[in-house]
Amino acid sequence: MLLRRFNAIGNFQYFSHRLINKNRTKCNSIFSYLSSLSIKLKIPPTYAYIKISNSSYCARDFHSSYPNNAVISFLLADIGEGITECEVVQWFIQPGDSVSEFDKICEVQSDKASVEITSRYTGTIKKLHHKVGEMAKVGNPIVDIETDSSISEPELSEINSDVSPLPSTQVQEIINIIEPSVRRDKVFSLATPAVRRIAREHHVDISNIKGNGKNGRVTKEDVLNYVAMGKKAQPSSEEEIVNTTYPKDKLVPLSMIQKSMFKTMTRSLKIPHLGYSDEYVLDNVIAFRNSINDYIAKNNHFSFNKISFMPIFIKSFSIALKQFPILNACVIDGDDANTAKLKFRGSHNISIAMDTPGGLVVPNIKNIQAKSIFEIASDIQRLQEAGKKNTISPNDFQEGTITLSNIGIIGGSFLSPVVVSSEVCIAAIGKIQKVPRFENVKDEVTGQVVEKIVGKHITTVSFCADHRVIDGATVARFSEKWKNLLENPVLLSAELR
Repeated sequence: MLLRRFNAIGNFQYFSHRLINKNRTKCNSIFSYLSSLSIKLKIPPTYAYIKISNSSYCARDFHSSYPNNAVISFLLADIGEGITECEVVQWFIQPGDSVSEFDKICEVQSDKASVEITSRYTGTIKKLHHKVGEMAKVGNPIVDIETDSSISEPELSEINSDVSPLPSTQVQEIINIIEPSVRRDKVFSLATPAVRRIAREHHVDISNIKGNGKNGRVTKEDVLNYVAMGKKAQPSSEEEIVNTTYPKDKLVPLSMIQKSMFKTMTRSLKIPHLGYSDEYVLDNVIAFRNSINDYIAKNNHFSFNKISFMPIFIKSFSIALKQFPILNACVIDGDDANTAKLKFRGSHNISIAMDTPGGLVVPNIKNIQAKSIFEIASDIQRLQEAGKKNTISPNDFQEGTITLSNIGIIGGSFLSPVVVSSEVCIAAIGKIQKVPRFENVKDEVTGQVVEKIVGKHITTVSFCADHRVIDGATVARFSEKWKNLLENPVLLSAELR
């Protein structure tokens, strides 16, 4: 019985060798089948490939080992995720060193991880293909190893003597039967799950793609190149063809506004920032603003139909600054503590961050301490109109003393503004939201004070200050002063001149 099994395997091996010159891929499919068949028949894997005694039938004998003292090029394996190259970080071996299987050879670094490469062979290092710091391509040699000995094939003379090839007519009949099925079968493609997902998204049959990775592995670049050449496989009737195009990368120079912001923010990196934030209740200031807008609507001598919250924020900000002039100062010669000085500035030239078609700009309104809410609203309108046309004058960007940003009109609650080198403080106002809050109110029936949940219009104000000269207590006290003015507009009116 065992002999008949060997004869069956040997005959299949025989015609499969005849197919080598016809189609190597077909042979691989047959060899895979024979390997599985040998397992089912419980034949040791060593005998799965039997040399045919009559070599005239074969294009060449199947050899399963390297010749003695062969120099093997060790290739960089595909580590997945479509990575095509890695940087050589360090070598653990040098030419002339002896290595054993699983010894560390080198360490490579991709854009995702660092990996140590180990040897698959025992032998002597002959050549390193890359220096430290160079990029190694996946699938290309990284080191040459001269093997110490080959893996000898088993002696099968006794078995070969009992195995005879099929007659040529029967061989041809088997080839005629097997070849169509081999031709129809799809070749198994090596690829990572991520690459297969990309192929599915593009409705591409991955078996139609020639892999350029190690051992024919299909990489992400192979799939995308295949799609780019328009060689999409036809989807099934249940699928729809999805035309996916990827925009190309391009390099563009910085605009003038971006260049200015680049320089300013780079200088700001030298400043240690102090952060602080608090919630302001704006229900009273909303009512105050509505009253002002009602007044504007009844009088036609204004250049605007209504005002935003910003003129009220800016004016109350300036009133609070009178008690904290250090926040309106600037640091002179700040590179050395022995020569550094503080310059206290009398004018409140409050800068406002504005989003324009050209980008972020920060002009300032000068002498806020001497202007009314209506005059501030007029200046804001002028700057907004000029910003839309990118025609804000250079004078409007000069001599700013402190900055107030109202980023909340776009979105966001908590912010982290950046202090510029010519100032020591910046504040940013988040969006206004109506949220539930606890409040002590007088019950109309009992007359007792009870705690209830009421809706409040809240905004979060975030501060950043130059921690070299400003401490947290100063910012907190200033915030409380400004908060008190906004939550109690009657006090704000009393401070106006």
